[in-house]
Amino acid sequence: MSNYSVEAVELNKTFGRRLIFKNLNFEFEDKGIFGISGANGSGKSTLVKIIAGVISPTQGKIIHKEDHKEIPPENLHNYIGFVSPYLVLYEEFSAYENLSYFARIRGVELNKEKIDYLLNEFLLFDRRNDFVKAYSSGMKQRLKFIFALMHSPKLIILDEPTSNLDDKGKESVYKIIESESKTSIAVIASNEKSDLAICESIIELEKFKNNKMNHS
Repeated sequence: MSNYSVEAVELNKTFGRRLIFKNLNFEFEDKGIFGISGANGSGKSTLVKIIAGVISPTQGKIIHKEDHKEIPPENLHNYIGFVSPYLVLYEEFSAYENLSYFARIRGVELNKEKIDYLLNEFLLFDRRNDFVKAYSSGMKQRLKFIFALMHSPKLIILDEPTSNLDDKGKESVYKIIESESKTSIAVIASNEKSDLAICESIIELEKFKNNKMNHS
């Protein structure tokens, strides 16, 4: 069972005069799959970046805890796995070289057994030594999942996780997300019905453009 929690307290975000969302409160704890929905431009990517500590809210705060102890922002990267369309891969490296490099950056030992398992699950094992520049967009997207999961994070943040994936790729992704959510928290930001269908609760960002504080 996970002993991790993420709490949002009165989150507000504006860009200039543009309101993204306001009075947003939620808590993800224990384990499970949680959704963030909204039309394109509604602030889904902004919210997950705030949750991950990549950007700051205009007001309010995000609190990450393990064993009821708050985690300092500078240590968050050890606990979070992030998948998004805007993450960059090294095209001149193979999948294995990319994974080895990022393991060194994180300061963790490369767990070859877990890497091989994930490469198999995401249908990339046979292409693991090929340069990433030869990958299709769907293969690159699946490789990003391996980056996110290779260090067994407590919190997995997935921004538009099935973009560029065919049905077989989506099935692989959903299988892994549901497996990981048995011991970790998974947060999916998407407007894809099939992505949101696997979530046990959903924050609808359109409800936080005014003073209402509802969420489903």
